[in-house]
Amino acid sequence: MAVVLAGGVGQRIGLNTPKQLIKIAGKTILEHTLALFNGAPEIDEIVVLMTPGFAGEAEELVARSGFGKVSQVLEGGASRTETTWRALKALGPQECNVLLHDAVRPLLKPSIITECVQALKVYEAVDVAIPSSDTIVVAAPGPRGEIIRDIPDRSRLRRGQTPQCFRLSVIREAYERAFADPDFDKHPATDDCGVVLRYLPDVPIYIVPGSEHNIKVTHPVDVHIADKLFQLTAVTAPLPSSFAYREALAGKTVVVFGGSYGIGADVVELARSYGATVHSFSRTQNDTRVEDYESVAKALAAVGRADYVVNTAGVLHMGKLADSSEETIAETVGVNYLGPVNVARAAYPYLRDTRGRLLLYTSSSYTRGRADYSIYSSTKAAVVNLTQALADEWAADGIRVNCVNPERTSTPMRERAFGEEPAHTLLSPRAVAQTSLDVLISDLTGQVVDVRLDGAITV
Repeated sequence: MAVVLAGGVGQRIGLNTPKQLIKIAGKTILEHTLALFNGAPEIDEIVVLMTPGFAGEAEELVARSGFGKVSQVLEGGASRTETTWRALKALGPQECNVLLHDAVRPLLKPSIITECVQALKVYEAVDVAIPSSDTIVVAAPGPRGEIIRDIPDRSRLRRGQTPQCFRLSVIREAYERAFADPDFDKHPATDDCGVVLRYLPDVPIYIVPGSEHNIKVTHPVDVHIADKLFQLTAVTAPLPSSFAYREALAGKTVVVFGGSYGIGADVVELARSYGATVHSFSRTQNDTRVEDYESVAKALAAVGRADYVVNTAGVLHMGKLADSSEETIAETVGVNYLGPVNVARAAYPYLRDTRGRLLLYTSSSYTRGRADYSIYSSTKAAVVNLTQALADEWAADGIRVNCVNPERTSTPMRERAFGEEPAHTLLSPRAVAQTSLDVLISDLTGQVVDVRLDGAITV
């Protein structure tokens, strides 16, 4: 059982609406957080405690995003402790594990949820915490401001995070004792483990290691940090079964631009092997040029239907910007950026009708521009932004948009640019194509999915 505490307003961010409804990386913070628990196999039910007056918006968000594990959306209280108590009273009498999590911690690793549930098999209370990398000082009033009174031993200090996890009977008993204490209102606990520690001191609270990425969005700068962290955060991408591929692709129409060789050719072959009707377009196959909108629109019109649209077309020209010809710059921008724009624009009405998927491709160079890759890197960064923007823009139409980011891959395009390289240092196009199908048939949207040589598939 997960309880997502979303009762904050966002005054420290300077808002009059709940901070959990701020959009980061194409979705509200609350959506990101609910998606974590909704996708966790250890969680069978979610209860949301929402800021008073905004429960209706939260219910609409839950329905729109299809978070099937959310059973209740309740209004929170005036304080953290009151909000938690409302949740505990709403839960049934049956004993269970309860994970209490701040809605504004959207970067929680799924592995932490797993570790917390495992720890509850041994302990009745579990906290998530990380070591303090900063020296902590104890301040006291001085004649002209604060002075340092003490410097505790940093090796014993931890910074608390969430989820905070309990056997339901334990956290309920702790709160019942707290509310029976007349001094509790004067000196309330700042979190749920604090309530257990004060009123059930004999219950040991086990610490599960947290993550530096599991930040709490509290101040304006946190919004920007969280947005950047979403570009770097990795979680396991879906790995469908053979049955799932066939169920998702059999009888469906897949359109691949850039399908004549490399990754695109393997996407074509794999999709066909699972029963899809696949249409491949490229410059060499049928004179389809993604940099020309009319050429793309004509190709799609000839197909007439599209459940999945994939664009692997790309060019790689190396060299310094000052030495690049106008033709080279125009081709790089045209194929690598205008191409995805044209494919997306032309595919939209077809994908809207089928509530389909669009898959684009970027490069590891998108995270930071590199010398001799200035135009290539910047176009690949633009594709990432396009992916995230379209995922948000088309969400109401049921269209999912993602982007695959493979490490160095053994393709003809790469060989032309770099010559022959040791085979063991490169990904195979087949491996990237397989991951492409994994993402294409998944429920992911707005994500950049890394494919690594070590076999790790992350998003």
